[in-house]
Amino acid sequence: MLTITSRVDVMNRLGRAMADPTRSRILLSLLDGPGYPAQLARDLELTRTNVSNHLACLRGCGIVVAEPEGRQTRYEIADPHLAAALTALVDVTLAVDENEPCIDPACSVPGCCDPEPTT
Repeated sequence: MLTITSRVDVMNRLGRAMADPTRSRILLSLLDGPGYPAQLARDLELTRTNVSNHLACLRGCGIVVAEPEGRQTRYEIADPHLAAALTALVDVTLAVDENEPCIDPACSVPGCCDPEPTT
């Protein structure tokens, strides 16, 4: 069972991981599926060293795992529950931005997708 201290530690690790724009971009890319450092560097227009350093941080935080595949290493989100939570977090954040329309046509959150009242 998680204590308050361990929960705070988990939140701090997640916050640290997502606070850096490059790590956030890598996480968003990995939400689409597993990736390889060279491919991530190419897709995100970063150096391979930069990507590797950020992946090491994400791995150290327990957010991603590395799976050796011959001479390459495949990276993916450590747990499907974490991937679902990150996806939900991104969706919720977009949904509450007043300048962004709700992206879920089946949204049931009161006030989220309602048309703005006319005065």
